[in-house]
Amino acid sequence: MQLLQFSNIMPVLNTKQVLVIYTGGTIGMTRNEQGAYCPSPNKFIEWMKNIPDMHVESLAREYCKEKIQTNTFAIPYENHTVIIYTIVEYNPLLDSSNMSQENWKRIANDIGENYEKYDGFVVLHGTDTLPYTASILSFMLENLDKTVIVTGAQIPIFEQRSDAKDNFLSSLIFAAIYQIPEVCVCFGNVLLRGNRTIKSSTDQLKAFSSPNYSLLGKVGIEVNLYMEHLLKPETRNNFHVNSDLNANVTVFKFHPAATPDMLETCLKSDIDGVILLSYGIGNIPTNTRIIKILEDALNRGIIIVNVTECVQGTVNSTYETGKICKDIGILPGFDITTEAALTKLIYVLGFKNLSLDEKKTMMMTNLRGEISKS
Repeated sequence: MQLLQFSNIMPVLNTKQVLVIYTGGTIGMTRNEQGAYCPSPNKFIEWMKNIPDMHVESLAREYCKEKIQTNTFAIPYENHTVIIYTIVEYNPLLDSSNMSQENWKRIANDIGENYEKYDGFVVLHGTDTLPYTASILSFMLENLDKTVIVTGAQIPIFEQRSDAKDNFLSSLIFAAIYQIPEVCVCFGNVLLRGNRTIKSSTDQLKAFSSPNYSLLGKVGIEVNLYMEHLLKPETRNNFHVNSDLNANVTVFKFHPAATPDMLETCLKSDIDGVILLSYGIGNIPTNTRIIKILEDALNRGIIIVNVTECVQGTVNSTYETGKICKDIGILPGFDITTEAALTKLIYVLGFKNLSLDEKKTMMMTNLRGEISKS
């Protein structure tokens, strides 16, 4: 993607402000003495100053509304627009494998505190847990009507061959130029709904996919946004960050070697919710002890959601082994991803003023486009 070069006689008609929250991840890592990639504080921002496509200092000095800072950058875009972006680097920088609910809260609150100051937001993040962060932000950022993009890279930006610049630049354009009322993932030249995204490859530059929902956009010779696939909120209430989370949840995966004792140990722990990863369209073993263990957990008020282990498809009760889940009160996850199911449960359980039945209803309701039906 080539950015425009402004001549001295071409006036800038408007500027767009983007806040970039740099949490860590491969995009800004360097190799340590052992040759392993690790976070490198204070290097990413300095490196950006040396990439012509990512910063034109003269534009930054001319069009920044406030006094230019060392973390402020400017790039020209079409229709005589200048994108001004400010990078805030977290300390410490995180490999995304170390991401926690407290980090989610920090990201969401930083967006909330700066919501009125910027036209859009980009979160730079490691790829391993990126779908979890994109999903939880989609729930925490209530009544969102500005663009939030989560992105990263498979290869650090410091390497000679890297996907980092294209991912970052495309994310900046979507965040600055378009008003997309949802949290998205921009990676490998495609724009995906955040809570529909999974990491599908460890070694391809197109590392993410959305198996149960259409692309929101695509970057090629032109930047295309598919408006018909975007969320269309029925009401425009005031934006709000809901950081009341309850992460007292777990995931249990059925497999042929799983025993009732394993399930009982999982459900005997002090938890409030469980995501069951089941076979196919929601099938589980019909072992009577397994069913009894699940029923006892449900009677104790634990919310259990049935999610298929398959990448694509939905949960339904076609088979006896799946219908039994519905009959005893396990909630169907429909076509939700594991990442979205887990983070949605964490979000829903955080509502202290709701009854158990109301929380169950929320789990089966399409809140942010995370499921295809309720």
